[in-house]
Amino acid sequence: MKAHPGRECPRTTNAARTGLLLSGLLASAAVSAADVNAGQALFRAQCALCHSAAPGDDGGGQGPSLEHVLGRRAASSPGFQYTDALRDSGLTWDAATLERFLAAPASVVPGSAMVTAVPAAQDRGNLIAYLEALEAGTFTGSPPPEPGARPPIAAAAGAAAATRAGVAADGLAPAGEPDWRKDFPGRVHRFDAAQLPPPYRTPSASNRVELVDRPAAAQLLVPPGFHVGVFAQELRGPRALRVAPNGDVIASETRAGRVLVLRPTADGASAATIEVFAQDLSLPFGIALYPDGPEPRWLYVAETNRVVRYPYRTGDLKARAVPEIVVPELTPAGGGHSTRDLVFSPDGTRLFVSVGSASNVAERMERKSPQDIKAWEAAQGLGAAWGNETNRAAVLEFEVGSARAGRIYASGLRNCVGLTVQPASGELWCTVNERDGLGDDLPPDYSTRVRAGGFYGWPWYYLGTHEDPRRKGERADLAGKVIVPDVLYQSHSAPLNLVFYTATAGAAAYPKEYLGDGFAVLHGSWNRAQRTGYKVVRLPMRHGVPTGEYQDFLVGFISDDAHAWGRPVGAAVARDGALLVSDDGGNLIWRIAYAP
Repeated sequence: MKAHPGRECPRTTNAARTGLLLSGLLASAAVSAADVNAGQALFRAQCALCHSAAPGDDGGGQGPSLEHVLGRRAASSPGFQYTDALRDSGLTWDAATLERFLAAPASVVPGSAMVTAVPAAQDRGNLIAYLEALEAGTFTGSPPPEPGARPPIAAAAGAAAATRAGVAADGLAPAGEPDWRKDFPGRVHRFDAAQLPPPYRTPSASNRVELVDRPAAAQLLVPPGFHVGVFAQELRGPRALRVAPNGDVIASETRAGRVLVLRPTADGASAATIEVFAQDLSLPFGIALYPDGPEPRWLYVAETNRVVRYPYRTGDLKARAVPEIVVPELTPAGGGHSTRDLVFSPDGTRLFVSVGSASNVAERMERKSPQDIKAWEAAQGLGAAWGNETNRAAVLEFEVGSARAGRIYASGLRNCVGLTVQPASGELWCTVNERDGLGDDLPPDYSTRVRAGGFYGWPWYYLGTHEDPRRKGERADLAGKVIVPDVLYQSHSAPLNLVFYTATAGAAAYPKEYLGDGFAVLHGSWNRAQRTGYKVVRLPMRHGVPTGEYQDFLVGFISDDAHAWGRPVGAAVARDGALLVSDDGGNLIWRIAYAP
């Protein structure tokens, strides 16, 4: 399996945060008032996916705030995990340093997660001028939104504050207590694509969480008979998890650029040893052993813009050799979401790789004529995005052992962070972070079965027939062609992973009614007035088919309205039947065992 077109960059991590911070900062010139206004407009269009620099910029929930970034030491924002490269750079963000970094980030900070340069000097000056004006307190401009755009965020901030206080900003019923306070094991949730609120019913919120140490009285809650313990701690932002045939746990540490192997103790309760299997990777996320079965020969790793593999034998704690490049390039444009997951088809003949969008709703993607769209889709597939979104917001498919380029398997999936194959059916599943900016309750995130050639809406539609008002009228030809996902989560929950429970034996195995059910991991909201997520939920299946609802399973990471002490990311079923859950906020892996 070899080549595929594309080139890519970071997601919402580390320097991708202080790099992406300034990575969409394109366009215009000089340092006049007009330049500053253009810098603001460009920052909002390109950088707010990850960062905010002022209240009106809205966003930045996936990266540190850039407010007062000038004069700040690199990688110094509290409560955020940066790459080692940026942390060790010794840089201080003044105008000259920002100019150098934006011109060639990988040269200024080798190993930085920010690899997309801003090549034009005028563009860099425009963006730096905006940050300087904010720092000096002299910026007064605020370009009006385009027709159909969401309400100005400065006004929205006040409305969101009123909503948090329980006062309806637009005549709606009072908001009541924050959603997270109502979470408890067994609580059932169900959202219906046919009963969604209209866009902008509530303002969009920027409601960051501050990570804190675990409070003394804090405890995680699970259903009766289940017990939560720490499997491994003092890690560096663990994310995806996989379990080897001998029970070893393989974990990616995305921001640290590493893959670990954790060997359990004899009773499986904790990690006896933790070894660095591979390092110096570019934002590694997805992991897969190949072929499936007791004797895998390769460990595949999805970096942010390529796929590599290491020779592997069950029991290996260190890589046997340097990695072989399998897919040298996934996308032709960088920026935006950077996590890539991967999974093999049950017969081992195909490799699927998920690639998130470069933006919120393809703000920089130019329009095409109907004739050009028809020609493009004939080659790329229904609903395939183009321009800087080429091969983005999609699941790509590659033939194992073939040198042929990959193809788009399914499109319109804004940010499919987690890929999974359902063991009972062999169906491919995708867990998706949907778009922002339409209000607290739009659109729901989701997990869904992925159909070959399927189109899931982004950026023109969401959840079937609902047209995004920011792309209104652009793709009437797609109406009625958008697949409605299987399980909808409360909007902005940020689901990152789904695993199906398969254990039928083991000291920690779950009751038989859990067999075949899914467990989804919700990383937690940053852009919703009432915080949601920060938990693991159970997806009941009936004869292998999702019921459409989900139930709280593991809750308790939120301390209060402003603080949390953990953020779950990935999950895997251990050999003894326990569920392992990575936590990149607490830098550890939890173990949930059943022992009535």
